Amino acid sequence: MTSEPTTDHPTDATPSDRLLSGARGAEVWRADVPGAGTVTAHVLDPVADLDVLHEWVNRPHAGFWGLAGLSREDLSDTYAFVDSLPTHDAYLVRWDGEPVVLVQLYHPEDDPVSTAYDVQPGDLGLHFFKGGDGPAERHGVAPWAVIGPAVLAFAFARPATRRLVGEPDTRNRSAVTRMAAFGFEAAGTVRFESPQGPKEAVLAFCARERAEELVAAALGTGGFAAEG
Repeated sequence: MTSEPTTDHPTDATPSDRLLSGARGAEVWRADVPGAGTVTAHVLDPVADLDVLHEWVNRPHAGFWGLAGLSREDLSDTYAFVDSLPTHDAYLVRWDGEPVVLVQLYHPEDDPVSTAYDVQPGDLGLHFFKGGDGPAERHGVAPWAVIGPAVLAFAFARPATRRLVGEPDTRNRSAVTRMAAFGFEAAGTVRFESPQGPKEAVLAFCARERAEELVAAALGTGGFAAEG
């Protein structure tokens, strides 16, 4: 797999050294996967992507995101607020143009999870929600076999990111299992106040070196691309 950022770095007064930023809907990263097409990441557009987003977060298994039941307007406003933050970004990941995953990346030091562990330089928080399988059947591959390594490669696109931090709800067993499959190592259970109320989560970490090994083994790349 060859992958690279596809946008300029943010130019505000305090740019993030860990997030790929751009205009709403902009493609900020892409990866060509041998034999399995192209995966791209786009800054979530809370207006243009609203139909996809609203359908995904109202599925029965999406309850842990805390967005089910929001009106379309409230959901759009929620992600417009995320878009305004220099420390948090939401992205829609597409596979051959088909939306497959909602990814949120954030600075843990600027998030409630910071009260639950000792944040280290280069830490980057990760939330993800798979909404579709994309062209997996057409390519003859399992969806997560491409999506999982691609999400890892995207999250580590900026060299300043040294470690990913996951904190899925302890009751969300599918997310906990998926984190382990991604290469995250659990570091115990933590409790903190989230925007949706008290949260008990499995704290997990994935170091850059571990992710690079997994991406190389899964998708045949020699490592993460350097910044353009």
